[in-house]
Amino acid sequence: MKKGFLYFICSVSAMGGLLFGYDWVVIGGAKPFYEQFFSIANDPVMQGVAMSTALVGCLIGAMVAGAMADRYGRKPLLIAAAVMFTVSAIATGVFNDFVLFNLARFIGGIGIGVASALSPMYIAEVSPANIRGRLVSLNQMTIVLGILSAQIVNMLIGSGVETAWGAEWGWRWMFWAETVPAALFLVMAFFIPESPVYLNEKSKLTKGSRNAASASVADAVTLGEVFSSKYSKLLLLGLVIAVFQQWCGTNVIFNYAEEIFAGAGYNVDGMFINIVITGVANVIFTFVALYTVEKWGRRTLMLIGASGLGLIYLILGTCYAMNVTGVFMVILVVMAISCYAMTLGPVTWVLLSEIFPNRIRGKAMATCTFALWMGCCTLTFSFPSMNAALGSSGSFWIYSGICFAAFAFLFKACPETKGKTLEQLEKTLSSNC
Repeated sequence: MKKGFLYFICSVSAMGGLLFGYDWVVIGGAKPFYEQFFSIANDPVMQGVAMSTALVGCLIGAMVAGAMADRYGRKPLLIAAAVMFTVSAIATGVFNDFVLFNLARFIGGIGIGVASALSPMYIAEVSPANIRGRLVSLNQMTIVLGILSAQIVNMLIGSGVETAWGAEWGWRWMFWAETVPAALFLVMAFFIPESPVYLNEKSKLTKGSRNAASASVADAVTLGEVFSSKYSKLLLLGLVIAVFQQWCGTNVIFNYAEEIFAGAGYNVDGMFINIVITGVANVIFTFVALYTVEKWGRRTLMLIGASGLGLIYLILGTCYAMNVTGVFMVILVVMAISCYAMTLGPVTWVLLSEIFPNRIRGKAMATCTFALWMGCCTLTFSFPSMNAALGSSGSFWIYSGICFAAFAFLFKACPETKGKTLEQLEKTLSSNC
């Protein structure tokens, strides 16, 4: 495969990550406005519901992605995700009913779940070993570009607008802006080839009728096999890595920026500016990850991320407890985002796409992605209540403890996977199970 074409198909697949990032974060900027429109500004439970509905969709999308991709192929599922992104972007801004608003968010969430499972897996399956980590990290790069795009759109629409206009129309345009990249992804997804790993696994089926062959490898691999003792250590490692990427707490900064920066002494306009600053840092340090992931290795970056975030959150929580406000708090938040962006953010997806054997990769990747979104859902839903009960200081101290606990686990269990083909990794890691 020519290098230019390889980068093209990886970039198209990674557009699922861009829409994942935009759809996931846009709601944080729309939050002050749609909460007024739907009269839930003083209802923490309904706020948690609005923020978590898409994440429930993510769980469903991740749960079905593996089996569907093994049955029908990676490409059709990426196209289906693009359709859901497009429909959700339009419908979320159209509906005036809170239930229908959440339904539209749910549909977009299914798209996120599918794309988050399949985009890195597809890229890993088409990439040569020597640049696989960098190309899979491209998926994370598009995620953070999607995040930054949402942050900029939110700032341009939300900063300085009249509250009444923002509550009626501002949040709608924040969601509608996603329609452009979603439609582009939908068109371009038709021009990428099917994954060679999927085609190879499909060709191994016993010869039979054309209809029987189309059932593909999904009929030969069950969840029982994925959860069997044969793969238990690999699956445990994948599940811990996936959940930790969320429970490390960094993502509450994106979804609950209003509360985070309000606690640091900033108003709504200051919140939008600071969010864009964190978004820029997110992009810059994800670029750093593109180069360090092949040089420093996956294990090293995961350990740096866990220990670095644990220390930063410990300091951040202490500062909240001492009522520190202003630019120093922004610096700490930017440091946390930067640390996450060059470590846990991209490397999680690289490891999840590498550690499982070809035979079970689809379902194992979907299982871990389901766990990741379960972690994200519980994190997002619990933060308003936890923050109200413990304050920002207590919340970040809890996240600090989680990071240090994960460091201990990863130090013992996380292997180094750089520079090895998927087949070499399959032999090495399976023999250690």
